[in-house]
Amino acid sequence: MNRQELLNQIEHYTPFNEQEETDKQLILNWIRNNTNAFSRENTVAHMTASAWVVNQDKSKILMVYHNIYDSWSWCGGHSDGEKDLLKNALKEGKEETGVKKLSPLLKDIFSIEVLSVAEHIKNGKRIKAHKHLNVTYLCVGDEEELLRCKPDENSGVKWIAIDELEAYVKEEHMLPIYRK
Repeated sequence: MNRQELLNQIEHYTPFNEQEETDKQLILNWIRNNTNAFSRENTVAHMTASAWVVNQDKSKILMVYHNIYDSWSWCGGHSDGEKDLLKNALKEGKEETGVKKLSPLLKDIFSIEVLSVAEHIKNGKRIKAHKHLNVTYLCVGDEEELLRCKPDENSGVKWIAIDELEAYVKEEHMLPIYRK
């Protein structure tokens, strides 16, 4: 997928709510106006992709315990130049959980969000506060597969019943996104 194909995909996405409409326009403008929109070298904002991974019967969500955020969260990460964000979301989901049988439930975008990232330390380096311009895809994983952590990013991986998710998430600002 190239830049224009991604722009077309985002343009055709129907926002869930008013906030997503605002985020959609911000992301479209950012991609159009920033040649380095897909690079972490852009320290103001950059593109990321997430996988919202459900099991076969859609009763559970696959979550990771994110070390930096000290909370259970979805899988995802920086695009690092990759413009095929579905491909990136699947790669991140597999890397962060160990699940090999991960596939899109839909090829279309599932949600869009602009996420604020607080200043933090990663691998001994100070990372300034910035925005993640995120595109999420709905994926399905095999609940029977062996799960494993990615120690440099997370210290836990597990299937959580969807109706119990809020008990696990410590990041209050993420709950409205997860409720979508």
